[in-house]
Amino acid sequence: MASQGDINMTTILLMLVVVSALSVVYVKYDARLKFNQLQAELREQDRLGVEWSRLQLEQNTWASNNRIEKLARTTLNLRAPVPEKVVYVKVK
Repeated sequence: MASQGDINMTTILLMLVVVSALSVVYVKYDARLKFNQLQAELREQDRLGVEWSRLQLEQNTWASNNRIEKLARTTLNLRAPVPEKVVYVKVK
């Protein structure tokens, strides 16, 4: 026959096994949540990388020398100076 001490030890061990099993379930659930969050962040990173590339291309287009020169000629009526009007300054 089992003594009172054996029953208490069995109860404690059973409770520890249950707590351990619940901990494993929680840790797996939490790991899945974190993995899903990571996947969402990686998708956002990819989306932002594509947008960054598009914005750099757009910036290069807007800042191209040909476009700036064309705007200067058409909008501001600016012209390149003739060589006789260019003044060179010596810097010492």
